[in-house]
Amino acid sequence: MKKKRYAAASIDHLIRCGITALAEETNKQKSSDPSRVQRLGDFELKKKLGKGGMGEVFLARQISLDRMVALKTLSKELAKKGDFVARFEREAKSMAKIDHPNVVKIYAVDSFKGIHFAAIEYIDGQSIQKWLDHLGRFSVADAVFVAIVSAEALKHAHSQNMVHRDIKPDNILVTQKGIVKVADFGLAKAMDEEVSMTQSGTGLGTPLYMAPEQARNAKHVDERVDIYALGATLYHLLTGKLPFLGNTALELILAKETGTYPTARSVRPEIAERLDLIIDKMMAKDPNHRYKNCDEVVRDLSALGLHGEALSFIDGAQPTGPGRGGVATPSVLGGTQGFRKTAGATQLPGSSTLGSMSDAAMGASRIWYVQFEDERGKTVVEKHSTGRLLKMLASGKITAKARAKVSADGTYYPLAQFPEFAKAVEDSLARKTVAIRKEDMQSL
Repeated sequence: MKKKRYAAASIDHLIRCGITALAEETNKQKSSDPSRVQRLGDFELKKKLGKGGMGEVFLARQISLDRMVALKTLSKELAKKGDFVARFEREAKSMAKIDHPNVVKIYAVDSFKGIHFAAIEYIDGQSIQKWLDHLGRFSVADAVFVAIVSAEALKHAHSQNMVHRDIKPDNILVTQKGIVKVADFGLAKAMDEEVSMTQSGTGLGTPLYMAPEQARNAKHVDERVDIYALGATLYHLLTGKLPFLGNTALELILAKETGTYPTARSVRPEIAERLDLIIDKMMAKDPNHRYKNCDEVVRDLSALGLHGEALSFIDGAQPTGPGRGGVATPSVLGGTQGFRKTAGATQLPGSSTLGSMSDAAMGASRIWYVQFEDERGKTVVEKHSTGRLLKMLASGKITAKARAKVSADGTYYPLAQFPEFAKAVEDSLARKTVAIRKEDMQSL
């Protein structure tokens, strides 16, 4: 009888121990799952923002400083890899050294009850990719603006020996005030190295913007991979299309190895030839044929004078330039050399002397240098007012192929790139299309 009681007690003890162990294991699992906790150390989780290849992202409040942050957590799989965790923390600390108005800041890197995370600046806006999905493609002014600001941010990071490795529209963010911010510097590098060490070339994900040499060996790259990716991003913003396509990652990588893709200008003819050439140089297959650094990229893009002072698709975006704090340095906007948005006109390269004129004076009375082909096919240059040029477009004396500038030493740009003539050029092209269709109908 005693033996039976003892056996029953032993079984009961084992069951209780098993239940306790199971509960402890369950609690342990819950504690390592950020979606089941409300607080990670100094950070109070508010809501889940999304999930990426590295883990989940949460909106959180940093209690000690009473500020909102984005909390990026490592997935359970990555958290089990000690080498990756160490690399993640090391890269996050390196990223914290980057202090630039167009780079998303990192505030902390820590772990709490087995959950590893990084707290970064929360951006109250959305990615360039989401804007691209919405708009289809960007205006030339907006696309070049984003490229220049991103290149300035990259230039600063490169000076700190940081290579991003994952520049793409998803990693370029825009605040509600229209400030462009490059995100995920060190974190992208840590993830890239992990992928390259654990997967083959066919498992790298979809390297849509990745430089060919990075696809071959992600560990041994330099700042030129960021220049390539930024060039591919600029191409996508301008054309609404990707330069290379493939049904699989491997097909895409092989396509890039050819180095051949449709030029941006062939997809969108209004793109200036010089801008097209800059993109080609940024995306050269051989790194030695690319720009050596982002300073060169900023210089050449700024010299075009095609960028705006603010993103046109952001309501209430404040013009950003020297001393305004929205974009970094004066080199971004090249002083007065870019498009300057005003209530009634656009200031163009070489036109800084017109800055004090009233909007009315800069309207129909503005004098332009216009370059076009006459009836004999000869290229001529004449000076006309805005009103006169509009009449010439309407009468067909000049076509949409005409180019203009506002000063003798300025640069010629297609009429369609000036707000004063955009509608007239569109009407001219429409009339030409109708005329061609009539001729086709008459020939039937």
